[in-house]
Amino acid sequence: MTLKNYYQGIRDASEMLQGEHVVVVSLATSEGGKPGVRTEAPRAIAAKLIAEQRARVATEDEAREFHEVNRNARIQYEEQQAARRLQVMVIPAQDFKKQRDRS
Repeated sequence: MTLKNYYQGIRDASEMLQGEHVVVVSLATSEGGKPGVRTEAPRAIAAKLIAEQRARVATEDEAREFHEVNRNARIQYEEQQAARRLQVMVIPAQDFKKQRDRS
């Protein structure tokens, strides 16, 4: 493959892609690339991966599932972080009664 063909392939792949970020699915490669790994990449990177036949564009269902899994993971992470920040103050019952009597 000539350099001209390589960059033409990247341009063609870039024109085919829609949006600024694209969900791609990795393909098996001779260097040991693991097939089926989904990731979101900027358009230029996605075009390069497609032109090099290292990835393909995810189907709508695959992209929707990818975003849903990431959304759920983010919500779970935020809940865990909120639970860590939760502060509890223990007040002995005697002190609490004294405070109420003064009011």
